[in-house]
Amino acid sequence: MRPLFPVGPGILRGAVVFFKQRRMETTVQLHHSHPWDLSPKEAIALQRQLRAHLRIEDDLGEVRTVAGVDVGFEQNNTITRAAVAVLDYPSLQLRESAIARQPTRFPYIPGLLSFREIPAVLEALEQLSELPDLLLCDGQGIAHPRRLGIASHLGLLIDRPTIGVGKSRLIGTHDEPGREKGQWVPLSDKGEVIGCVLRTRTGVKPLYISPGHRMGLDSAREWVVRCLTRYRLPETTRWAHRLASG
Repeated sequence: MRPLFPVGPGILRGAVVFFKQRRMETTVQLHHSHPWDLSPKEAIALQRQLRAHLRIEDDLGEVRTVAGVDVGFEQNNTITRAAVAVLDYPSLQLRESAIARQPTRFPYIPGLLSFREIPAVLEALEQLSELPDLLLCDGQGIAHPRRLGIASHLGLLIDRPTIGVGKSRLIGTHDEPGREKGQWVPLSDKGEVIGCVLRTRTGVKPLYISPGHRMGLDSAREWVVRCLTRYRLPETTRWAHRLASG
């Protein structure tokens, strides 16, 4: 059966799509390119098709930079504001950041937020001197009804390891983790472990961690822990949230 949407390198308009970096001569290839002007029904069908390409296994290489990705909205939600903050690893010192604003073109529909947010995220990534080695996205990875939250979707497009760091639960069931920092419990849906619920600060509400792409379940949790300091949010997310919120 022919896919509803052709996916793979160089699909969109029959040619490989490149986002030229503004501060260097190299280009960043987009993988699994697809149209963005889709109906909700078409977007759901595309998610089901794309999830077959996810790799929920470690494929990181050397990690020298980690980035936070977050999206906010301006002017009564008519403008999408995407922020990327790139930190050196392991120092977690800010190296560079970028903000992109675009008109909001997709409605707010839980489970389809990546179609609303990723176009602006891609524009922000285009402004960086180089793509980070690992990206922590504010939102979900495979902890998603169709296993394709924003972290998974973005990871597929740019072929980079990604992790979903959600402030709240989208789907799944879990026990309550211990109240001490570092305690965690599995997050499951329909008999499948899709992430974990991680206490990132003693006595504070936990975060919902799930692998996005090129990342295993255990490594997703471990990398979030490595990016923590004394706050609930990892440093990557804290920086990106600050930029996305203005």
